[in-house]
Amino acid sequence: MRSSPRCVAILSFLSTLLIAIVGVSVSSFASAYDGHPKLVVVIVIDQFRGDYLERYRNQFGDGGFRLLLDHGAYFTNCNYNYANTRTAPGHSTLFTGAYSNGHGIAANEWWDPKKKHMVTSVEDDATKLVGVSGDKTGASPHNLLVDTLGDELKLATQGKARVFGISLKDRAAVLPAGFAGDAAYWIDPATGAWVTSTYYRDDLPQWVQDFNSTRPPKYWDREWKDAQGTALRSTAHRKSKDGAEAGFYEVIGPTAFGNEYEFEFAKELMAHENVGRGPATDLLSISLSPNDILGHQVGPDSPEMRQMALDLDRELADFISYLGHQIGLANVWVALSADHGVSSLPDAVKKLHIPSANLGAAKLEEQINTSITAKFFPGHPAAYVKLDYPLAWLDEDAFTAARVRERDAEAAVGEAMKQAGLRDYYTKSQLAMGQVPNTPLGRKYLNSYSPEGGWFVMGVPDIYTVGGAKGTDHTSPYNYDTHVPLAFYGLPFQPGTYRTNTEPVDLAATLASLLGINAPTHSVGRVLTEALAPSHSEAMGEGQP
Repeated sequence: MRSSPRCVAILSFLSTLLIAIVGVSVSSFASAYDGHPKLVVVIVIDQFRGDYLERYRNQFGDGGFRLLLDHGAYFTNCNYNYANTRTAPGHSTLFTGAYSNGHGIAANEWWDPKKKHMVTSVEDDATKLVGVSGDKTGASPHNLLVDTLGDELKLATQGKARVFGISLKDRAAVLPAGFAGDAAYWIDPATGAWVTSTYYRDDLPQWVQDFNSTRPPKYWDREWKDAQGTALRSTAHRKSKDGAEAGFYEVIGPTAFGNEYEFEFAKELMAHENVGRGPATDLLSISLSPNDILGHQVGPDSPEMRQMALDLDRELADFISYLGHQIGLANVWVALSADHGVSSLPDAVKKLHIPSANLGAAKLEEQINTSITAKFFPGHPAAYVKLDYPLAWLDEDAFTAARVRERDAEAAVGEAMKQAGLRDYYTKSQLAMGQVPNTPLGRKYLNSYSPEGGWFVMGVPDIYTVGGAKGTDHTSPYNYDTHVPLAFYGLPFQPGTYRTNTEPVDLAATLASLLGINAPTHSVGRVLTEALAPSHSEAMGEGQP
């Protein structure tokens, strides 16, 4: 019996409606509580400027960056709204959805007034390194003042979700993993062996031990070549400037082999820890360090940086293919961003008659200390100020002994910094009281404030002016340092290029909302609704006549 045209039309409509409902249900009503999606992967590329994706877009293959550019939600105008564009603050911002005045991480390291020396953002005397010989201080997220996306995911699922962070750098693995992370892994700079901290576990898993015994050696004594076969760098064993044997981080870190090594470890972690196969949504953070290690040396416009981006594209395509085979891309969301950008090489900028300089931080620090000695401690030269350009950390005990108040000491150091070549400054006392101009630049410095680290002054550098005597750097409030990519791939995201103003704080807020969990405690980001697939009611035409 043949169906009438009316029956066929009705069946066709119902079929289309069912597909739409199923599609919307999967994409818009995912929930971490029941494991939808199975896995969220956040890839952070250390020192990857926002213009790189457009610069090399036509040279990328189909499965790496182009998957996000052509089939994901890609935001071209994403900028950090703070001035302290460094690795530790950047990673903290991405995963807490807050800036330094919320999460407390203002720099990679700072002066500890109790210990009387500089400490890193993650070093923790209460822990020990796991995976290296000796009794070495470990790392933890104990300096974070707020929780992270992973912590909220753990809370929402009563610990069922699994959270991991990996990077060549400790701070870029630990801070994204948050307080409740199952593990963070980074490398021993000398050997390239993966290590962790007693904060997470007392022994390395056997699979990590096996990886360390076989993988690092294969990256030595190789040539990194471009597409034409020209050797760009060698990973042959060599000596450092001090005569010691150069380590894995120094030799292999600034090559594309470093990214390959990280992705290889990520695959092993997923396989042995069953990431993406549990009852709740898992979170994996991968911070790719080689771009930063190389970029400081050669700048953003060199042939090596171009090849690094193209090789990373292939590694990313391979890893996404792995995710597809192991879990299925319908069960995975991928987010991509960076912790900061970078300045062009000052020497290259000068050739175009644009103001720029390599100041030389050691000379700058000496000049500042000479000025402070003359003002407060005549006849007693000492290191009253430790410069981590453009941040200056004060020895508050020395100033207190001379009966100099914090506000006066910081102001004097700020003026000395201006005399030495900085454009302007903001003191910790000013920032703590919110005493900044109500301007975009003033707000960036207010967002950079942290109560950690004793007395300090944040110098405002001139454009394209870096602290190193050679090479280049970041840590300015200018667009070349604040502009980073932001892209998402997965069922909830409406593919397209979006040119709305966005910030890295929006990443955590958006993912939390889609997962149906609370945003991190101090998140100030917004949900990027313009890039989300229609809600169930919108798809059904609710309210339409």
